[in-house]
Amino acid sequence: MCGICGELRFDGGHPDLGGLQRMMTRLARRGPDHEGVYTDGPLAFGHRRLAIIDLSAHSDQPMVDKALGLSLVFNGTLYNYRELRRELAALGYRFFSEGDSEVILKAYHAWGEDCVARFNGMFAFAVWSEADRTLFLGRDRAGIKPLYFAQDAGRFRFASTLPALLAAGGVDKSLDPVALHHHLTLHAVVPAPRTILKGVRKLAPGCVMTVDADGEVATRPYWRLKAQRPALPLGESAWIARVRAALLAAVERQQTAADVPVGVLLSGGLDSSLLVGLLYELGHRDVQTFSIGFGDKGDESGNEFIYSDAVANHFRTRHRKYMIPDAEVLAALPEVVDQMSEPMVSQDVAAFYLLAQRVARSVKVVMSGQGADEVFGGYFWYPKMDAEPGTPLEKFARHYFDRDHAEYLATVDDAYAVDDVTSQLVAARLAEADADSFLDQVLRFDATTLIVDDPVKRVDNMTMAWGLEARVPFLDHELVELAMSMPPELKLREGGKWPLKAIARGLIPDSVIDRPKGYFPVPAFKYPQGEFLDFMRGVLDSEACRHRRLFRRGMVETLLAAPMDHATRLQGAKVWHLALLEYWLQRHVDGAGS
Repeated sequence: MCGICGELRFDGGHPDLGGLQRMMTRLARRGPDHEGVYTDGPLAFGHRRLAIIDLSAHSDQPMVDKALGLSLVFNGTLYNYRELRRELAALGYRFFSEGDSEVILKAYHAWGEDCVARFNGMFAFAVWSEADRTLFLGRDRAGIKPLYFAQDAGRFRFASTLPALLAAGGVDKSLDPVALHHHLTLHAVVPAPRTILKGVRKLAPGCVMTVDADGEVATRPYWRLKAQRPALPLGESAWIARVRAALLAAVERQQTAADVPVGVLLSGGLDSSLLVGLLYELGHRDVQTFSIGFGDKGDESGNEFIYSDAVANHFRTRHRKYMIPDAEVLAALPEVVDQMSEPMVSQDVAAFYLLAQRVARSVKVVMSGQGADEVFGGYFWYPKMDAEPGTPLEKFARHYFDRDHAEYLATVDDAYAVDDVTSQLVAARLAEADADSFLDQVLRFDATTLIVDDPVKRVDNMTMAWGLEARVPFLDHELVELAMSMPPELKLREGGKWPLKAIARGLIPDSVIDRPKGYFPVPAFKYPQGEFLDFMRGVLDSEACRHRRLFRRGMVETLLAAPMDHATRLQGAKVWHLALLEYWLQRHVDGAGS
């Protein structure tokens, strides 16, 4: 829901309203329903609204509470806003709207910075205090909603997307070599606070930030995820009962916190199918579901309609499915890359963009199954990592790193040579306290870091590009906390996600539960050939790429000569990874994009 931006000056100047407007224009697709600006001395807020809760003008933003001396811009949804509203009303607060945005204002006034600990939802917001001349920013625990910022000697700017900050101007667009190492090693993940550009940073999930009128910035975490067993051991049936109750509660919260219909992105996999089944069990009938498919490549199918059809028929949903020709995928790539806040190489990024385009014609809100694999151990590499000898870093790297450090150095120009910073980061994250085993370490790292800058960011960017809000019940923080306390061996049983399979048994068709693990398939990016390979070759052989001198030409030519012989450990095409990064730089840094 929405796109937010703002600027705080601490050099005595006035906010650049032209720059603010350029940010808002770049954010327009995230919020097509309303545009608003608020200024107060050194502070300026901009907002683009996607109306989901309280569709009236009373919930337009920026929201100003003159009685409290506070103003707000907010992106996301508080799923427990009704409960918080009742609690605040009991404290004497009076409300002028019916939405969740005003709840944040009152909660901040009542509880200060600790208000975020009470929120259940996905959110990125900024509150300005007129009295204290202080800007307070917060981001949800799972990093579902993004929050980027840039700071120089005279001002602090923030926005929902990195391209919006670039549109405002004055940002250092040179590449961050440390972030580049992360990007090319961790499947395009650049953990916060870094981004691929030196001049842009992002607030980490589960963190808050304060910026005062003198330019002093303070950041602190308000949430830490533990991966430890409970003091009193639980039996298998008790674990399943608790997970089922927590998931059911998350689905109900996310379904009911809306004044518009909520659909489901139905891939045909276990996760999204289970969401449909739980909605049905909760009494929600006539649910709208949506599926997408692409052309086959060799033995790999480009659609999973056989499974999504089975679920749609079983629960009698209002189902729509879309078959997308490869030519449309290729034609959409410039738009897809323009909507990426950071370069994303996952093959399904275009799929989400094209699916969201069609879904947005029918609904404003959808549920998606993202997060289930990371939280409940669904990926094939987890047991392989666990079986490896060596240190936690060695076990992890052998099955996850896209390229080892030596190959990184052989891929990029000497100007971007750094130490093995990604290994250092991963080793430190895995070694953090409060994880009982190696798999606990890995699953926590995945749920708190890797997922944020891969599937979560992808879903946000590609759905919000069409004014469509995607909700992810499997990343409800209460469910995640419960799952992380579960013994990993229970999660990895029967090929992974055993708790979800146990819950689904008898609720959704067995054919969906027992099917081989699938992924949202767009084979053309996984097996580059034909027009797709020609596109990648054109990007990597372009004058812009050669002039940038980011990649060593020998590596580029090796990958182009035999693209399907060079895959990452997660089965991605290395040539696509290089081409996508270069194309993102051309569209955003060189100024070719919208």
